[in-house]
Amino acid sequence: MVSSPHEAMHRIFQEYPGLFSRVSEVLGVDIPPPTSATALPTDLTEARPVERRVDTLLRIETEHDGPFLLAIEAQGKKDRAKTASWPYYVAYLNNRYGLPVLLLVVCQDHATAEWAARPISIGLRQWQTLALNPLVAGPHNMPVITDVTEARKDFALATLAAITHADNPDVGAILKTLSAALRDAPEAIADPIVELIAQGLGNRPASQQWRNLVAVDLSFYKSFMSEEIRDEGRAKGRVESLLLVLEARGIAITDEIREKITTCDDPQLLRQWLNRAATAATAEDVFTEE
Repeated sequence: MVSSPHEAMHRIFQEYPGLFSRVSEVLGVDIPPPTSATALPTDLTEARPVERRVDTLLRIETEHDGPFLLAIEAQGKKDRAKTASWPYYVAYLNNRYGLPVLLLVVCQDHATAEWAARPISIGLRQWQTLALNPLVAGPHNMPVITDVTEARKDFALATLAAITHADNPDVGAILKTLSAALRDAPEAIADPIVELIAQGLGNRPASQQWRNLVAVDLSFYKSFMSEEIRDEGRAKGRVESLLLVLEARGIAITDEIREKITTCDDPQLLRQWLNRAATAATAEDVFTEE
């Protein structure tokens, strides 16, 4: 299962191109609402063998102000190389497409967001030849949405907010709100959100909470990610139940058998073991029919 916060932080704009209009409002930048958006190739490589890629690139159409390019970078940590790459991206895209370019950097921690927001200048101390001012979305300015009604008003913004607040101590309340808001949502709306949140949380402790919420609250969704998450939740519950049954019956569990049980991720096999545990005389009897 793909579980990359980096992917989720920029892929959400591919899934919901209109999201940037709401994000720009949150960031306090007056950008006209889009009438359409088109995903463009992200490869910025020139004829020379130097490969450069932006994470997501969108061509945004507006009703009165014309089109512009939105380059989105997901940034998980400070990277000094970006102070050279980002100005190149903007200059290259402006030259290639002849359109205004905005750079949006999405972060999940305050230190990286603060670093990314610093203006990048190229030139002399006495005169700046080029200045770049990235827009930054992160835990410092994305809303903490813990109201179900608010989440339902704008699922895309609520999803990005949850991803950027992945390290927030209150992330559990944020995820619970989002899962509750999705209960009555159509499958076509819920499925990409379930997947994006799972990606965005990565290996953080909150990822298991999201899996549990999906397994219980969103059990009717059938996407690949949803099914995988629910299987993980069922497997974890059956592992705990199996160990409790064996311990309650006074059956000794060796380290080898405990490892066999806790590393099993097949819900159906765990269910078979659980049924046998009710009558087995020893822990080994649970696995006799394999």
